[in-house]
Amino acid sequence: MKKLTYGLITLSLSLILTLAIALVVPGAAFGTALSADKSDIQYSEGETVSIPVYQSTTLYLGALVMTNSSGYAIPGADTASSVFQGVNLHGQVDNSSGSSGDETVTVTRTGVFRMDFNTSISQSNVGDEAYLVDDQTVDLAGDTSNDIMVGVIVKYIDSDEAWVDIEPATKKSSVDTHIADTSAAHDADAIGYNDDDTHTTETDVDASLDEIYQHILSAQHMVEVDLRGALELDGTYVTAFSDGASTTPGLDVLGNEAIGLRWNNHANPDPVITNIYLPSELDTSKDVVVHVLAAKTGNTDADDTTFDVGAFFLTDGALYDADADAGGTTTAMTGDATAKTLQEETVTIAASDVAASPSVLTLTIQPTDGTLDTDDVVIVGVWLEYTPATLDS
Repeated sequence: MKKLTYGLITLSLSLILTLAIALVVPGAAFGTALSADKSDIQYSEGETVSIPVYQSTTLYLGALVMTNSSGYAIPGADTASSVFQGVNLHGQVDNSSGSSGDETVTVTRTGVFRMDFNTSISQSNVGDEAYLVDDQTVDLAGDTSNDIMVGVIVKYIDSDEAWVDIEPATKKSSVDTHIADTSAAHDADAIGYNDDDTHTTETDVDASLDEIYQHILSAQHMVEVDLRGALELDGTYVTAFSDGASTTPGLDVLGNEAIGLRWNNHANPDPVITNIYLPSELDTSKDVVVHVLAAKTGNTDADDTTFDVGAFFLTDGALYDADADAGGTTTAMTGDATAKTLQEETVTIAASDVAASPSVLTLTIQPTDGTLDTDDVVIVGVWLEYTPATLDS
């Protein structure tokens, strides 16, 4: 009896000494980098894995197995917040009377399995993904509610069955679920953005993208209309302005500070005509606005001068004189404004009339008949304002 007691004491002291040495030997501590070869490497091929089973659950042999949101194994089903884990090839697991984790199931995570489909399939579905319906049935995307991936169809059998490779699902399903979670770590406003070049003060990707697209979609894009090269409707170039009772406009140098196209105070002024090439980025679903910057000079009577703008789109394959007039009359100038005061007036070309690129816009412009009274009017600038399209292909 003494010898036995002595032996037990010796064994206990030996175990204690061994544990103490393990704690102080370099490389033996947890959470530190290796300084010597490991002798206790734990490794698995990954073809099978053991998972604790959910409470009150039975998993039958051959069942498609998934884990619920708590990480416990349950029979495959079209249930949200679940991830497919593999196939039970190792026998029935009965945890019907147990708590979560009382039993474990070993699932196989690789291989090609013959599976039943809930709705009809065809040969063309080879290569498509299959999704859980229940623990022995799968279906195609669009025929399930939560699209819990089981694998990829690799061989068609008939309209109800196919061979499904489960490895793509077991290797990527949890990753897909994580990436698809746009409400959390992958949401654009959860990803920080540090602009070292100080182009923006925004600090996350979502706000930075909002700023960029706001600029693209709302910034004014302009096309200049050069009236200095305009023609009269009879085909002659516009020449220097001549004061008098003429209907013909002319180019006028305004006090050595500006140049403009000037009309005499005639009741029926002549129009001019010019062409403008439209940029390919123009969004044809949005209106185009014609801007006219002009001033009255002379007696500055209270005549509210407007401009008649004709707009004709010339497009590939169409006759050059086939388009209907898409223009109109501009807003009115303030009649009794101080002489030489510049005023911006506009007329809108409706999106429904705007032609797609490649196209050329022919503009005609003249003061509206009867709106000049005793004043001359001079246009110093005309331009088009358009919205650029965002390029998505």
